[in-house]
Amino acid sequence: MSYREPAFEWTAPSSDPNDRQFGDVVESIEFADADDYDAVIVGEPFDDAVIGRTGAAEGPTAIRERLAATKTHHFDADPVGSIGDLGDLGFAGDAGDPLPETVAEKQDHLQRFATRKIHASDALPVFLGGDNSLTYPNAAPLLDRGSLGVVNFDAHLDVREVRDGPTSGTPYRQLFEAGLDAYACIGARHFETSSAYADYVDERGGEVVTAEEVGEDPVVAAELAMDAMGDLDALYVSVDLDVLDESAAPGVSAPTPGGLSTRELYRAVRLMASDDRLAGFEIVECAPPLDRGGRTVDAAARAVAHGLAGYLEVER
Repeated sequence: MSYREPAFEWTAPSSDPNDRQFGDVVESIEFADADDYDAVIVGEPFDDAVIGRTGAAEGPTAIRERLAATKTHHFDADPVGSIGDLGDLGFAGDAGDPLPETVAEKQDHLQRFATRKIHASDALPVFLGGDNSLTYPNAAPLLDRGSLGVVNFDAHLDVREVRDGPTSGTPYRQLFEAGLDAYACIGARHFETSSAYADYVDERGGEVVTAEEVGEDPVVAAELAMDAMGDLDALYVSVDLDVLDESAAPGVSAPTPGGLSTRELYRAVRLMASDDRLAGFEIVECAPPLDRGGRTVDAAARAVAHGLAGYLEVER
């Protein structure tokens, strides 16, 4: 596996013995023990592929800190199960081998030496980004295991052409070119994409569910996205925090108005995560240095909690 930073020290800050927080539940583990857990957290502190403002490299640690202080109780789901933390991925080569430098080389390195192995375990990988370019190495290994669909919570479609190398705006075009079977974007904004990219998705049978449609009914919006997944073998869910309205998530690369509320996002995420084909989940583009009052980090941590609640409800 790629070089791994020491795992985060999980502790629960509450002094109330009745409070059960994620800091009480998550354990720092070695990769060899991943099969013993329902889900494993994997940090990816990279943001050199961001088109806009950087800062997402600091996302994994900040999300962990806020998640550790989040209570585990959900009124409609069982408390969380067993969760391990594999620490943060990095880059290391054999003696004499050059380390990856370009975004394309880093994507390839992560896929060959880390994410492919993580997906081979019995645990659900929960990737904490980092920028949106990581979606490609995070999801691509699933293409070898059968048909794959991706649900992208995002203000943008992220199917830009790969010209001078991959960016945070190219992961789904890369996945399509690698054989992706289905794609749905939930929360896309009007006036935030190019017509050529909307046409690209449409020509491939993708589904675009706008932020307006989510606002009208998040359950129906989620169902539209799931209908686009058909009867595929595996489902990968990505949450780009810029899907949220800028008032709820100022700390992202490209904040814009007109986005989802946190409540709408959490409801839709839990519905997606409760699909028994879920094979991977990620949070990307959370940039703590750009945040105000911790709103974006808090939203990211709770999106992880809601995703785990939906997934573990099915697993049990």
